[in-house]
Amino acid sequence: QVQLEESGGGLVQAGGSLRLACAASGNIFRIKRINAMAWYRQAPGEQRELVATITVGGTRNYADSVKGRFTISRDNAKNMVYLQMNSLKPEDTAVYYCSWYRVGEYDYWGQGTQVTVSS
Repeated sequence: QVQLEESGGGLVQAGGSLRLACAASGNIFRIKRINAMAWYRQAPGEQRELVATITVGGTRNYADSVKGRFTISRDNAKNMVYLQMNSLKPEDTAVYYCSWYRVGEYDYWGQGTQVTVSS
């Protein structure tokens, strides 16, 4: 199995920044076969939504709502993925989850980290 642990959440004022981190540990064989990593978020009463993805080759995609403000990156050597969030808005308030997956085979999720943006 693979364990994912998010960190870096917190309370920030609108316009501020946070950097989330997600560390993977456990089954090295499965970690090395991961295709991509992603950040999702879920606000109270809302469905979980995809925020950003990055493949092991470095291809990035973002939800329209965060383009130009958020940046996803990864450090394959350290088994880490990051989400730099700038110009935060109150509507970014949510629990943020990281997911690592091999398409069509398996996926792993962290427990989530709370991000709260005050107006």
